[in-house]
Amino acid sequence: MSDAILSMARPIALVQPARLEIGAGAVSRLAEWAAPYKRVFVVAMAPTVGFVSLIGLKGEVETFVDIPPEPDLPAVEAVLKAARAFKPDLVVGLGGGSVMDVAKLVAVLWDGTQSVLDVVGPNKVEGRRTALAQVPTTSGTGSEAGIRSLVTNPETLAKLAIESRHMLADIAVLDPELTYSVPAAVTAATGIDALAHCVEAFTNIKSHPLIDGYATLGIELVGRYLARAVANGSDTEARAGMMLASYYGGVCLGPVNTAGGHALAYPLGTRLKLPHGLANAIIFPHVLAFNASERPEKTAAVLAALGLPSHADERIVLAGARDYCSALGVDMSLKNHGADEADFPLWAAEAFAIKRLIDNNPRPLGEADILAIYQGAF
Repeated sequence: MSDAILSMARPIALVQPARLEIGAGAVSRLAEWAAPYKRVFVVAMAPTVGFVSLIGLKGEVETFVDIPPEPDLPAVEAVLKAARAFKPDLVVGLGGGSVMDVAKLVAVLWDGTQSVLDVVGPNKVEGRRTALAQVPTTSGTGSEAGIRSLVTNPETLAKLAIESRHMLADIAVLDPELTYSVPAAVTAATGIDALAHCVEAFTNIKSHPLIDGYATLGIELVGRYLARAVANGSDTEARAGMMLASYYGGVCLGPVNTAGGHALAYPLGTRLKLPHGLANAIIFPHVLAFNASERPEKTAAVLAALGLPSHADERIVLAGARDYCSALGVDMSLKNHGADEADFPLWAAEAFAIKRLIDNNPRPLGEADILAIYQGAF
């Protein structure tokens, strides 16, 4: 039986936000939707707090902005403490992926007895009584589309993954005008992160024709619009295209998830303190090339969408994809970002231990392979 038939026969479940508003000025429609809610708790960050007044939310509004780029357990507890004091009936995530991940946890945990550690893993959240709206202000994680949240354990520096349909947004708003002010370097890195979500789902051992459709749409949108968005942050069409690419990547994560690339990127965030998008951008070409021999046709489709020539040679695939990322302005050298080569064996062991992702990779990734990729990215 062919792989295609097997993947088509495999049961999957696809869930998306009940309502999606997309387009320039779409955020103006959130206030009308939110009108029935009297106590609104907004999880934001310093660069996005100004958008709160733009939305025009009614009732009593409290905004929490002290969210670190890589939220850990103490940071989430601080937000939960504030939410418990406020007692919201609506939680709004207004920012990047980390902000939206925290908003999900606030919505399901603030008024119950469960802690973050109680709900680590799939389907452990008991329920949600508070409405949830997600408003991304970057185009990368696609967190607004999904049911997962990631939090760092400060003791082990491991990423804790929580997954529950109760964390699915009631409404997601994709307004490209909210991304105009995102710097070019961040636009590039987060855009490659969105690309990585789609590519890792597309080439995943759990890939499915339904999700392949979303993934290929996302990859094509990145190929068409990312360079434009980097070159001109006020290019509304390009910004909208990247927001949709990011959303499609988020849709891919639920039924299929990412694979080796994200597993290798996580230690760069927890150990080297690189932003999530940048960590994935640095790793992306290396894992794409590593997997090319196992997914030649899909790799060729990815390269074509990015305007790169297809080739069977792993080294040529790597060089082309790395040049693509570099041309967007991403510094692809781990050394330039402060990495110490002596730390790579530890990082490789930590990445290899993320079995929920490593085991999804189409080509088996051992610790030696991971170490070689880190060395190649140095």
